[in-house]
Amino acid sequence: MTATGTFGLSSEARNLQWLLGNLVEEVPGVRSVAVVSSDGLLLLSSDAELNAAPAAVAPREGPKGSSADLATIVSGIGSLTAGAAGLMDGGGVKQTMVAMEEGSLFVMSISDGSLLGVHATPDCDMSVVAYHMALFVGRAGHVLTPEVRSELRKSMESGL
Repeated sequence: MTATGTFGLSSEARNLQWLLGNLVEEVPGVRSVAVVSSDGLLLLSSDAELNAAPAAVAPREGPKGSSADLATIVSGIGSLTAGAAGLMDGGGVKQTMVAMEEGSLFVMSISDGSLLGVHATPDCDMSVVAYHMALFVGRAGHVLTPEVRSELRKSMESGL
């Protein structure tokens, strides 16, 4: 059983929120971040009002200003690229990047089938963003158990 901490979340869930906060705060050009479960539900967000912990990072301007919108886009891109990879016998999708005139969108698979999505500015250093995303994925993949995913879903739904 997972120990529950001060804010009603386990230390594992709080650790994931901290990792996400570091990704947003330490990587120049990151506008918004969302972690989406394999079934398309938002688990973590860079929008402070969507996260349970008061120490969550301040919201950044993202698609329509909302990480919930980003989560929808990330889930759709993840599904589309997984289908394309299947048709092409390409194996699992590790990362997708969309370069736009006014920004970039990165989607990276997490080992449990969840996805990490990052919306960044057009002048971001793509290799730095991808590197920090890979660090997050490496750390989150070991912590994002079914119990923690369920806990994060419930905290997002209840807005603790």
